[in-house]
Amino acid sequence: MFNFLKPPSPRKPLPSDEVDNTYKKLRLQVFLGIFIGYAGYYLLRKNFSLAMPDLIDQGFSKGQLGIALSAVSIAYGFSKFVMGMVSDRSNARVFLSLGLILTVIINLLLGFVPFFTSGILIMFIMLFLNGWFQGMGWPPSGRVLVHWYSVSERGSKTALWNVAHNVGGGLMAPIATWGISMTALYNFGYLKGFEGAFIYPAVFAIIIAIISFFLVRDTPQSQGLPPIEVYRDDYPNASKETMETELTTKEILFKYVLNNKWVWAIAFANIFVYFVRYGVLDWAPVYLSEEKHFDMKESGWAYFLYEWAGIPGTLLCGWLSDKLFKGRRGPAGFFFMLGVTIFVLIYWLNPAGNPWIDNLSLVAIGFLIYGPVMLIGLQALDYVPKKAAGTAAGLTGLFGYLFGAVMANIVLGFVVDQFGWNVGFILLTIVSLLAMFSFILTWNKRGQETV
Repeated sequence: MFNFLKPPSPRKPLPSDEVDNTYKKLRLQVFLGIFIGYAGYYLLRKNFSLAMPDLIDQGFSKGQLGIALSAVSIAYGFSKFVMGMVSDRSNARVFLSLGLILTVIINLLLGFVPFFTSGILIMFIMLFLNGWFQGMGWPPSGRVLVHWYSVSERGSKTALWNVAHNVGGGLMAPIATWGISMTALYNFGYLKGFEGAFIYPAVFAIIIAIISFFLVRDTPQSQGLPPIEVYRDDYPNASKETMETELTTKEILFKYVLNNKWVWAIAFANIFVYFVRYGVLDWAPVYLSEEKHFDMKESGWAYFLYEWAGIPGTLLCGWLSDKLFKGRRGPAGFFFMLGVTIFVLIYWLNPAGNPWIDNLSLVAIGFLIYGPVMLIGLQALDYVPKKAAGTAAGLTGLFGYLFGAVMANIVLGFVVDQFGWNVGFILLTIVSLLAMFSFILTWNKRGQETV
């Protein structure tokens, strides 16, 4: 491992009368750091979707662009798993900011160098690199969450942090749309306009990466504080183990992750959830433009509404899983996916000419889908020791992105090309039903126990 990525060594313990104030201050600080930092990643995650209508006008087919778009999910799935293993043994502060800066570089190249958007192969390569560096965002954030927040409070804090998806993803659409307009005006004599979807969000992300670096800290011990379980007297098991010893990659993989049946169960559930999430999200601008006759500005705002509606939905889902279902995530996931299925049908069957119903449906789907997305990540953190959290989350992410999001990009693109949007929505509805029923597998699972 590169030395600059190594976790910092524990510092000399602070005097006992300073522990409480320091803990309170740093817990808020590191939370803001991972929240802002991860929102920055989402400014650069799905920009390509907003450039797709212009690329279709240039002669690319939806099937071709679906292949290019799938590169992000393919790379992200593998990276989240591989980088999760690296992150479990790295300094979260450095790891999070480094990944964001590398993502910025790729997006600036996509924006300023026309060669990189001249063919499907080169677009696939660039988007693959973008997806790989994107995989450096979730694992260090998970590492921070499990080290700074104990098991009984982790559900609500993870739900709150998960809102960063929606803040970043929601801000991306208006920033990228504004960037497209600005680039059309100030195009340096060679840009077409759509490149602004990459350039302007990347500029904002540079600032965010710097802010995040100054806020995040790796572990409480690196700041002279006791483990969070000791500080809050809140342990994940009866033996009161804090699991502070750094594990080897072999121990993480074969002792705590690959032999854990519950991790495998949520990994498969993630396939269906991510297919629906990205099947709706990635194809919304094209679907609304072609079938509902939205213009680019209207599509961008619909995209914005989808993302931001997930904020209250995620918080409600986390609260329900903690309070109503007493820490069981399965029931909350089931009922939220039931709602998703209903509104996917409304979104599909609403005829053109009723844009308020389309927007309402997207708001409802966005409100409901991010809760199950958050729950699966939370289950990955709950089911393994905290030194293996990044790897467990990475495995579920690998399945979600490789077999869920990629299939949504490639399969849905070709299905719509060959058979039309109606068949595409039949497929989305079937997968949404499978996602709904997949949560039954963990219906009675709560943390490390089965009830």
